[in-house]
Amino acid sequence: TKNLEEEGSESADRPFLILSFQYDYVISKFNIYNDDGECIKDDISEVSTLDKNSKRTFASILSRCALIRSVIELWGSGTTTDSCANSVKTLSMNEHGIKLLSRHMVDTTSWKITVHTLGSKYNREEQNEMRAKFSFLNFPGKIQMKDPLHEYIIIREIELDFKGSPIYPRRGIHKDIIPEHDKLPPLAVYFGRILGGRRDWRGGRLEKYNLKSRTYLGPTSMDSELSLIMTNLGKVRKGSFCFDPFVGTGSILLTCGLRGGYCFGTDIDLRVLRGRSQNENVFCNFEQYKLERPELVRSDNALYDRHYRCHKPIYDAIICDPPYGIRAGARKSGSKLDQPRAVPEEHRHDHIAQTKTYAVSDVMADLLDVAARTLVMGGRLVYIIPSMTDFDVNTDLPRHECLNLLHICYQPLQTELGRRTVTMEKVKEYNPELKDKYIESVWINGTDAAEKCERIRERLLEVAKLKPDYEEKAAMRKKRRQETKEAKKKAKYANQAKSDST
Repeated sequence: TKNLEEEGSESADRPFLILSFQYDYVISKFNIYNDDGECIKDDISEVSTLDKNSKRTFASILSRCALIRSVIELWGSGTTTDSCANSVKTLSMNEHGIKLLSRHMVDTTSWKITVHTLGSKYNREEQNEMRAKFSFLNFPGKIQMKDPLHEYIIIREIELDFKGSPIYPRRGIHKDIIPEHDKLPPLAVYFGRILGGRRDWRGGRLEKYNLKSRTYLGPTSMDSELSLIMTNLGKVRKGSFCFDPFVGTGSILLTCGLRGGYCFGTDIDLRVLRGRSQNENVFCNFEQYKLERPELVRSDNALYDRHYRCHKPIYDAIICDPPYGIRAGARKSGSKLDQPRAVPEEHRHDHIAQTKTYAVSDVMADLLDVAARTLVMGGRLVYIIPSMTDFDVNTDLPRHECLNLLHICYQPLQTELGRRTVTMEKVKEYNPELKDKYIESVWINGTDAAEKCERIRERLLEVAKLKPDYEEKAAMRKKRRQETKEAKKKAKYANQAKSDST
C-alpha cells in the first residue's frame, strides 16, 4: 500500500487511505478535559472529563468526534489475504511486534475477529477460512462475539461507487455468485485491532440522538450530527456557558447540554418556546435525555442591550442557526404602523408583541456584535450560513473586528445550494463606544452581499423553473399536498366523532 504522499490523486478512488502518524500528534490535536479528572464513558453526556495531566486515549478522543466511525491499529496489509497474513507474521517476529502482541497474550481476556468485506457477501465458512490465515497469532482467552475486550478486523478492500456500493458485486440479484466478479482480486487486505472499544462510534450515536426520537420538533430543528459538529467547533465541554439567540425548538442547545454545558436560549417567537403542550416542548426534549432544564427567555436579539443589563462577557460559546427565510423568515420587534396602538393593561401579561421583517444583513450584524460583546476572551461563535455557488467566502462572509475567523466547513445540499458552518473566536475586547463602526464594517462589500443569503428561496425557484419538467412536477406536488391536507382533516373529524361518542 502506498503512502499518502506517493498516492496523490489516485487515492480519491480508493475506499481506504492509510495515514501514518505518531500517537503524540493525535493527542496534541485534542484538548478535551475539565477540572474533575473523572473517567471517560461512552455516553456523550458524560465525556470531556479528562484531567489536564491524564493520558488521553483513543476512546476519549472518539467520544468527542462526530464523523469518525472507528480507528484501527494496522498490524499488516497486502494484496491478498495470504500476503496480509505474511505481513502480520513478519511483524510478530520483530522486536516491536513482540512487544505489541504481548499485551494481548492474557488468559483472562476475550476477543473476536470480524471480517469486513465492504458489501460483498461471504458465508460463515468463507469468513472462517479468512480467519484461519491468522491462526498463528494464537490468542489466548475466550472467544466472545458480543462485546469482547479486544476486537480484531480483516478488511477486504474492493472498488466502490460514489454511493459506497460494490462496482463489481460478488452476488447477483438472486444471490448467485457471479464468476467473473468473484475472480477479481481485492485492491488490498488489511488486518488490525479496533481501538476505542467499538467499531462504529458514529452509527450508534446517530441512532441514539436521531431527531425522529425527539418529543418536540419543528421545521427548522437542526439534525443531531451537525449539532455535534458545531459543539465541537465551539469547544463546548462540561461547565461551558452556552447561548443560542435563535433557539427555536432547542435542537442545538440540547447538544450543548449533552456535552455538559449550561444552556441559555432566547427566541422572539413565544409560541415556539412554550411548545405545543405540557408534554411537547423544549423542556421535554431535555428531560428525555435526563438533562438539566435550559434557561429560556422570550427576547429579540436585535435589542439585546435593551433586554439585558450591561454585563461583562459571560458566554463560553454562542452556537446557533440564524433565520435566513428559507424555512422560517427572520422577525424582530416592531410594528408596520407609524403609530401603533398601546396594549391595554389587562392584556399585557399574555400579549404576544408585534414583529416585522428582519433583514438578513441586520440579523448577521447584530449576531456578530452580540457575540463580540458577550463572549469571554477566546470564546467561540459558531453559526450556519446557507449559500449558492456564487458565494465568495473572502468577500461575502460577515466579519467583526473583535472576532477572528477560524474555520469554514462546507456541506453541499443540492447542485446549486449548500451551507457553511462558520467558526469565529473572540480575540479583542469590545469597545461599546465603537459599536456603530463595528456594525458598519460587518459586510465588506456592503449589505448587498447579504442578499445572496436572503433571496436563496427565490433564486432556487428561478433555477428550478428553468428545468423542462418543472410545471408537471409542481402540479404533482400541489396535488399531493392537497390530498395530505384532506386526509388529515378527515382523520381529525373521525377522531373527534369517536371521542364524542365515548
